[in-house]
Amino acid sequence: MNVRASNDRNTARTPHGWRDALVAVLPGVLAMLATAALGLWAAGAAGLPGGAFPAVVAAVVVMAAGGSVGLSGDTGPLVGTQADLSVLPLSVTLVGALLVARGFLRPLRHRAVAGTRELAGWAGRVAALWIVALIVLSLVARHTFTLSADELTGSGAGDLLGGSPKVGFRAEIPLTLVFGLLWLAGVLVLALLVSRRAPLPPRLVRFQEPVRPAAFAMVVLLLVCVALGVVAGLVVMITHGHPAETAAVILLGLPNLVWLAFTLGLGASWEGKVEGPFGLPMPQVLDTVLRTPDLSTLNLTTLAAQDGRVRWLVAAATLLLLGAAFLMAARSPARMRLWQHAVHMAAALSLTVLFICLTARVSAHYGLSLMGLGDLGGGLGGEVSLRPKLWTALGLAVLWGLVTGFLGGLAASRVHRRGEIPDESPPPA
Repeated sequence: MNVRASNDRNTARTPHGWRDALVAVLPGVLAMLATAALGLWAAGAAGLPGGAFPAVVAAVVVMAAGGSVGLSGDTGPLVGTQADLSVLPLSVTLVGALLVARGFLRPLRHRAVAGTRELAGWAGRVAALWIVALIVLSLVARHTFTLSADELTGSGAGDLLGGSPKVGFRAEIPLTLVFGLLWLAGVLVLALLVSRRAPLPPRLVRFQEPVRPAAFAMVVLLLVCVALGVVAGLVVMITHGHPAETAAVILLGLPNLVWLAFTLGLGASWEGKVEGPFGLPMPQVLDTVLRTPDLSTLNLTTLAAQDGRVRWLVAAATLLLLGAAFLMAARSPARMRLWQHAVHMAAALSLTVLFICLTARVSAHYGLSLMGLGDLGGGLGGEVSLRPKLWTALGLAVLWGLVTGFLGGLAASRVHRRGEIPDESPPPA
């Protein structure tokens, strides 16, 4: 009996192997590649010259994992290029995060407590294979296009370029590894916070009651937003046509749009600009508001001036928050007070809005200049930018969280919750 008990303890303490780590990482990477490939194919990128499609797919996955892709150009001694791109294709990000988190949690299920060393070792194995995947993707994510000078500058001006101009992109491996590991760390930490069955180190067990219900409610809130966006996209695809363009939006940037819409429903404001032939796959109303000579403010007021139906975003955000607050309270111990529910909801919603503001922002610019002066590209140069008014958004999140957290806790007090013991004592005579 002693030998058997000892063997059982040794088996329980055996570190998770490399095969388990491969099972955790590989499905996430493959799903990100498939999602990016399908989205780019729907957007028409399969016809890019020079066999660039695989490199573009790899670049999109690198960006989705938090990596960095730099743009470059070689247009001759007199002409310069200015280019930058900063955007997260959050549909690809979300697919990878869900599968990597599931693979990370799978060997840990049915455990109450896990040691810090065990969790660190398991996360280290996953991180090591994740680094290998990022390096491979970064090596593939590079390509150079050779363009027609006259098409870029107009007839007669192409001779100034001194030959065929070249533009390209390549993943920046050091930055990709740094930000990719930060992305992975965020996914793994959030997975431990959200899952009720995931084990925690003994020193952190006392924090699970206030943190895990709120974290779970926020993840459900974001996923419900995406699910509603998918339904809306399918309706648009059926009723308005353009199935390829709509599919590209769903597969590449749907969370970018629906999470932006959620913050607008809370009353937040964003600043942005769209100029030139380039733009984002966005509803026409957003493009109309942002396509101005100067920075434009994007909020419910400016959007309602173009389409009054956007005011329904307030009702949608209210229902989503009340549902999330009720879910949080229902998963919390019954001894939680109403003010605690309000504080927990305010803190969780503030972090969620901060996450949206940091990941949904967009910055893209491309242009040509002659000897550093002006835009030579004419209709080619363009700029797309979108960034939040952060402090206003966070302040509104705190207010919404306090109110809906209180109401959600009040509603949950009428249902049986974890930790409650029904009163079976006989009534007084």
